[in-house]
Amino acid sequence: MASGPNPVAPPPPTPVQASERGEHWWPVALAILVATALHVALPAQYRVNPVWVLPAVMFALLAALIIGDPGRIDRRKPWLRITTSVAVAALTVANLFAGVRLVADILTNNKLFANNAGALLATGGVVWATNVIAFGLWFWDLDRGGAAARAHQPYTNPALIFPEMLHTDYVPTTWVPIFADYLVLAFWTATAFSPTDISAIKRWAKLMMMTEAVASLGIGALVIARAVNLLQ
Repeated sequence: MASGPNPVAPPPPTPVQASERGEHWWPVALAILVATALHVALPAQYRVNPVWVLPAVMFALLAALIIGDPGRIDRRKPWLRITTSVAVAALTVANLFAGVRLVADILTNNKLFANNAGALLATGGVVWATNVIAFGLWFWDLDRGGAAARAHQPYTNPALIFPEMLHTDYVPTTWVPIFADYLVLAFWTATAFSPTDISAIKRWAKLMMMTEAVASLGIGALVIARAVNLLQ
């Protein structure tokens, strides 16, 4: 029995198509600003001090990225990739500091947030939410070489398989994951401790998802357990 014709791969995009396919900056910039604001809102012992340091660094890096790649994200320049990674790494390190300090205080200081379970839950929630944003940014920055690379070669070397890629009858043929899709992945990894409907097919992506799930589980379990203890 003769088999049907093989599907034809989509043609490589022209520069005009790439510029149209590129993502807008504002969702990424908004996520970075929200994560920065959340970190600044933490109690002094859990944030980077002086308080203006992290916002100043993030504003400077964001300005460099938007000026270097105005409009949609489609310019494949090494310094832009490096700057993006530095911005995400700065948020990650700042939140790692907060998370480690919070866990250490829970494990060693019986008077932590004495009689104030609400403040403890709020602090833990801020660390957890910032963690979700940071991992969403990492998935977005690393999959298929980053946003600019996806604008030019959207079907090349994926690390994450989204359901839209398997159910092509329900999405446009030009569908490409954007930041919101990676943020959803990070959220479900942190809450369900599983990839849900998005599959990781590269080892680095699997290990990153495992790391996020372990961090989320550890912070959540310790904070909730300590808060319940304070309420008793």
